[in-house]
Amino acid sequence: MHDEEFTSRAIVIGGGIGGLAAAAALHRRGWRVSVLERSPSLEPVGSGISLAPNALRALDVIGLGDEIRGLSAWQGDGGMRTPGGRWLSRTNAEAAAKAFGGSLVLLHRAMLVERLASLLPAGCVRVGAPAELSDPGSADRPAVVRTQEEEIEAGLVVAADGINSGVRRVLFPGHPGPVYAGFTTWRVIVPAPERPFPPHETWGRGRLWGSQPLKDGRIYAYAAAAVPEGGHAPDDEKSELRRRFGGWHHPIPAVIAAAEPGQVLRHDVRHLAEALPAHHHGRVVLVGDAAHAMTPSLGQGGNQAIEDAIVLAHHALPGPGPGPALAAYTAERLPRTTAIARRAARTGRLTTLRSAPAVALRNTVIAAVSRLGPGLVLRTFADIANWQPPQRTYAAQAQNQDGTKR
Repeated sequence: MHDEEFTSRAIVIGGGIGGLAAAAALHRRGWRVSVLERSPSLEPVGSGISLAPNALRALDVIGLGDEIRGLSAWQGDGGMRTPGGRWLSRTNAEAAAKAFGGSLVLLHRAMLVERLASLLPAGCVRVGAPAELSDPGSADRPAVVRTQEEEIEAGLVVAADGINSGVRRVLFPGHPGPVYAGFTTWRVIVPAPERPFPPHETWGRGRLWGSQPLKDGRIYAYAAAAVPEGGHAPDDEKSELRRRFGGWHHPIPAVIAAAEPGQVLRHDVRHLAEALPAHHHGRVVLVGDAAHAMTPSLGQGGNQAIEDAIVLAHHALPGPGPGPALAAYTAERLPRTTAIARRAARTGRLTTLRSAPAVALRNTVIAAVSRLGPGLVLRTFADIANWQPPQRTYAAQAQNQDGTKR
């Protein structure tokens, strides 16, 4: 005998950005939500996340957009450089905000996770609770999730269990899963160097570096290099950064010097090179990296997970038979995320070109396009950043670029 209350129960597997955003959005729509997170805490890795206007509008729907804007550093000024320091292109925050209908912001991932979790009722999130999908369910039976202690029947299961999603393997066993994208990344947060610098992203031969300020005065730095999969520094990753980037322009050597060896995070970049046939099956829906893991080259992985959450909650209301709602979710999300993931993969290949002639040609084209005006460059990202949620949002108040109200 099934517990008839299952029709209003939603289980979210995974307590990252996508899972918590989905839980918050579904809670607002009347679902009784539980979040099951495998890790012993919700504390994410120590890195930053850039949120574009599309994700901020999605956060507006759950009443969090203005708070995140206020907690973040506003991006836009800066540009792209060569390892020697020459500017290939310059960006302007005001022009970017005009093109995208809002500004890009940067904050620590831990801060975003904490604010998302604060939207949920006490006891809603269980950490140290690995979970598996036992049955995806159907119109006439619940989905079933198994933990170490119990089996839970649910009207909806949200798989937000990341790039190595076990739920995805259950739903789509024939899918090849994630593959190596051809480069690895390093990330670190350090105190700002004494000598000031403009925010930048620097493209070299098979290597990339970015330095961006956080609102608290620290620097979020990230790097990438086209290297074989599975590599590790012979000593420590700080030394590896010094070997690969220590001769590049300021502030890169100073940022590396400020890092503690154990602070530097290194991860091979993997993505779903082949799109899934759907983002749902039965009463189960995939969000974030579980559905469309992409390279970080456009900074849209977390942004698309937040979009997923809002679109899912828009379509899925508590009640029997969520099939049509989840089909509508797939129809809305699959084409968009597939296109963005493919564009991110192409951008990743462009940033990590290793041939000297190809790099010279790339830099020449970037500089030439930049001279034609910032509007041309910004338009290449506008179709991503201009996305609007499928429902009325909370009105975000106008803000200055420092986050203060106007």
